[in-house]
Order: sequence, then C-alpha cells, then structure tokens
Amino acid sequence: MLIATKSSRIDISEEKKTKFVAQIFSKNIKIGDFLFFKGELGVGKTTFIKYLINCLQINKNLPVTEIPSPTFNLVHEYQIGELILKHYDLYRINDEKELDEIGIFEDNSKQITLIEWPEKIKNTKIKNLIYLNFEYDEDYKNRYITILSDKKIDFLDEFK
Repeated sequence: MLIATKSSRIDISEEKKTKFVAQIFSKNIKIGDFLFFKGELGVGKTTFIKYLINCLQINKNLPVTEIPSPTFNLVHEYQIGELILKHYDLYRINDEKELDEIGIFEDNSKQITLIEWPEKIKNTKIKNLIYLNFEYDEDYKNRYITILSDKKIDFLDEFK
C-alpha cells in the first residue's frame, strides 16, 4: 500500500529546489529501491534524475558526468563505485512485451532502478517502490513532486 503524508508534496518550481530534493534522496535511497517518475513532458523528471545521479557521484568522490535522457536508448546504466544504477525511459514503449527485451524485470536486487513513464508497466508487483509524481499547477508556472511509497520515508521532514 502506498503511503503519502502532507509533507510529501514538495514545491520544485525553482531548479535549486529540485537539486536540493535530489541531494536528500541521494543520501536516503538504497540498493534494491525502485523509483517511479510520473508526469507530463517537460515537468522536470529527467532534470531531477540528473541531479540525483550527479549527487550519488559526488557522494562517492567521483567526477560528475553528463546524464542524458535515455528516451531513444530506453536504458542507461551507471556504475557509481560499487553501486549500479539503471535509468529507464519507457516513453517509446508501445507493447509491454518490449519491457522483457530491455531487462527491466531481471534481478534488480543489487541495483537502484529509476523508471520514467512507469504507467507502461502493467500487473507487476515491485517491492521497495518510491513513486514520484511530478505535476504543474493550473497555470503551468509552478511544479511539484508528490512522493508515495510502500515504506515509511523518514527524510520527508527535511522538505518542510
């Protein structure tokens, strides 16, 4: 069951706030976690992921690298010290059978998995799921992340 709290809706209208939220996440996600990123085109999902991966690199004293969107490749893999991180973009997936071909359901217990456009995945039970829903306000001037999870997320208090 996914859990949300009042503090889970975070204003990320300023890019520095997006970076800050990604920094906090980078210190609190663990191997085996799945992060689902849902939201319209251009709302900030890939920007958040870029900052998240760069923060993980910085935390391991590694050089910061360019983090392109995997829209055309479907998946990018990053080796960050002993950590493997896979970033999937399912936007171009038309048939759920294609998900097997890109290895999305392989043993993911030894990595962190980031998935943009997770609504393309049907009938799958995933453990350690953190769901980040990105949205605009009514006039498209402000952006927000709402965080849901099947486990308690203690670090949400840092965003108040």
